Amino acid sequence: MSEKRKRRLSLVEINEQQLFDVANHAMKNAYAPYSHYQVGAAILCDDQKVYSGVNVENASFGLTNCAERTAIFKAVSEGAKSVKAIVITNSTKELSKPCGACRQVMSEFMGPEDIVFLANNQNDYQKYTFKEILPLAFSDEDMN
Repeated sequence: MSEKRKRRLSLVEINEQQLFDVANHAMKNAYAPYSHYQVGAAILCDDQKVYSGVNVENASFGLTNCAERTAIFKAVSEGAKSVKAIVITNSTKELSKPCGACRQVMSEFMGPEDIVFLANNQNDYQKYTFKEILPLAFSDEDMN
């Protein structure tokens, strides 16, 4: 394992509980009057800053924004460009699973070995690399 990879993993481990706490706390602010499916996300960026996001529904469902994208867009709007880890949790006993749009946005800011935690309201979770949840990500390299 390379030194860079070790450093990245230890950074995630140091902040793992904080990420879960931030995601769970954020979920309480989700705006989900239609689905009643509340989602919270917390991301750790390469500068060690943590950002949160929630799902924000709209009566015109196509305008709904997911928690993952909310957190990433918030981070990018404040200057972050690289997400090292994300925790996604929800208000049910099922593990969260990011939609295709969120996975594509995540691919813009996460590397294949960055960490994704999918969690539920029972504090159960599964840990994945980003490549495991989107093995054939479309990227800028596909446009060359």
